[in-house]
Amino acid sequence: MKTITLAHGNGGQENNELISKVFYKAFKNDILDKSEDAAVIENGNLAFSTDSFTVSPLFFNGADIGKLAICGTCNDLAMMGAKPKYLTCSVIIEEGLDKRVLDKIVRSMKEELEVNGAVVVSGDTKVVPKGSVDKIFINTTGIGEIEYKGISSNNITSEDTILVSRDIGAHGATIFASREGIDMNTNLKSDCASLYPQVKALIDAGIKITALRDATRGGVSAVLNEWAKQSNICIEVEEASIPVSDEVNGICELLGFEAMALANEGTFVLAIKNEDAQKALEVLKQTNETASIIGSVSAEHIGKVVLNSAWGTKRFLELPTGELLPRIC
Repeated sequence: MKTITLAHGNGGQENNELISKVFYKAFKNDILDKSEDAAVIENGNLAFSTDSFTVSPLFFNGADIGKLAICGTCNDLAMMGAKPKYLTCSVIIEEGLDKRVLDKIVRSMKEELEVNGAVVVSGDTKVVPKGSVDKIFINTTGIGEIEYKGISSNNITSEDTILVSRDIGAHGATIFASREGIDMNTNLKSDCASLYPQVKALIDAGIKITALRDATRGGVSAVLNEWAKQSNICIEVEEASIPVSDEVNGICELLGFEAMALANEGTFVLAIKNEDAQKALEVLKQTNETASIIGSVSAEHIGKVVLNSAWGTKRFLELPTGELLPRIC
């Protein structure tokens, strides 16, 4: 790795290499080493996360960069069983941006904050010369109060079942179609949504949660591979059980994408204790009927994800590599 390429931001193999060989190496500590969606601090009482958003186009079917910025950080907190409470908002604005565009983005942020019951308490604004950024970049940092302790992607075992909260790949497919001007004449739209209400429903139902992760860059494929390595397990996934909409399947077949590698912004993967898996599925289906149990844990190929096809064949599901869809979040 001599220079940084767009592939280093894809959420897959190159991205993991960049993070581990540069940032983890420089900032190594016990909290960071856990590699969770959010840092657990203050004796397990608080979750802390930050994210930056550079999506192109700024507005797309189902959401915009403003909604995305709030959902992204609040969802990372929710994945640690935390209720989002306080956020910061920093923006880098390109000279010449229409103020009406900025107003619309900020309104979206305000509406999504209300969904989470969170507030922005600090921020920063920079304006840079035209051409320095693409219209607007947003960073949000969040603190949440942990309501369910012990969630960790390092603790998954054979006692867990793997679920997904809804059909996958809608965000990545929507962004690509919008960016390239592809009119599918369908209802395809981003899944961008705040996940705390669903996590809260699981907690209130008494579900035994081992791990949660929202499947953003690198999609479900990246999440499962990261979990397999972090927990030193093998995850077996039933391909026929993975929910993919007809619209996303169409994009994938047309352009050669893999739905499992496409980004999501309102879809999460769950590791739930076996005895609670069916109950958790019932809770998830109250929000989206396409929620599904997709896999289990085995000891056959430690550190790997095995995809079982409907025809009885098996293959490894690898981390995404190369330049997938730049600027999806």
